[in-house]
Amino acid sequence: MRELTADLFSTLDGLARGTDSPAFFGFDGPDLQAWIAAEMANPQVLVMGRRTYEVLRDISRETGDHGMDPMPKAVATRTLTGDLDWNATAVADVRALKESDGDPLRTIGSVSLVRSLLAGGLVDRLRLIVFPLILGATGVEPIFAGLPDLTLELVNSEVLDGRLLAVTYRVG
Repeated sequence: MRELTADLFSTLDGLARGTDSPAFFGFDGPDLQAWIAAEMANPQVLVMGRRTYEVLRDISRETGDHGMDPMPKAVATRTLTGDLDWNATAVADVRALKESDGDPLRTIGSVSLVRSLLAGGLVDRLRLIVFPLILGATGVEPIFAGLPDLTLELVNSEVLDGRLLAVTYRVG
């Protein structure tokens, strides 16, 4: 059985984005970029929802950044069918993917998908990059809204760029 890791970027108040927030909430830095590069270099299948798939596919096309092109990608969607038009991408049932053999699974973005996977007991590890920011007035997309109570076990933590907290929890 494959392990599924859910990766999310979060503010201190558990929000995935703000109405006016730039990329990385404006806290980009060399440690964060190194963390992202190291994670992307690992063998894995990227799992994403439809909206994240469309955004990342379009960014790849617009910017010419084809770093994710060769990586296997799975889209959990009820609205897209058949062959998808981004290299190495297929529509997938995450439960069936998890039960099959192969590289570990990792979500990127896709907050609503992560919520559904957490609620369904399919996430093995939850990794958060916590940004030193509270978006009480402009924050949207609460990450953990509507979830049942979950017990998490801290596996690892590290500070990136002297201001971001990368935490890994075992879910269960």
